[in-house]
Amino acid sequence: MSTQDQSVWLTQEAYDRLASELEYLVTVARHEISKKIQDAREEGDLKENGGYHAAKEEQGKIESRIDRIENILAFATVGDAPASHGVVEQGVVVKVLLRGDETEFLLGSAEIAEGTDLTVYSPSSPIGAAIMGKSVGETVNYFAPNGKAIEVKILEVKNFTL
Repeated sequence: MSTQDQSVWLTQEAYDRLASELEYLVTVARHEISKKIQDAREEGDLKENGGYHAAKEEQGKIESRIDRIENILAFATVGDAPASHGVVEQGVVVKVLLRGDETEFLLGSAEIAEGTDLTVYSPSSPIGAAIMGKSVGETVNYFAPNGKAIEVKILEVKNFTL
């Protein structure tokens, strides 16, 4: 996957929120979970030590989240939401006709829409890739994970605001 494929648009607020979460995970959460694992190891037999296994699972989740945030921040473009000009791009809210129903979603990263009730689709998702760069009024097909072609018509493209 190229850097351009991984690029994600973030508001300054979303970037700062992720940077703060990353700092907490690296400086506090890692230390706390290491201590839990060490304490559980000292209890003896690891095969039947539920506390140890729970702590190791939690450690995996923390490390996974750290990796995800580091990747997002490394490739993020930070700034104001792009002004809508009727073309689908990252950071805009799109209204489409999908399976006979109108639906609206943000095209971008889930971290941008935190605190809103907007559904978010990644630009690299099947629907996101199909509509990226398309204009209001265009109809395109994309393939669902089961291989079925799904038609989507772009009805509206508008600015994202919190």
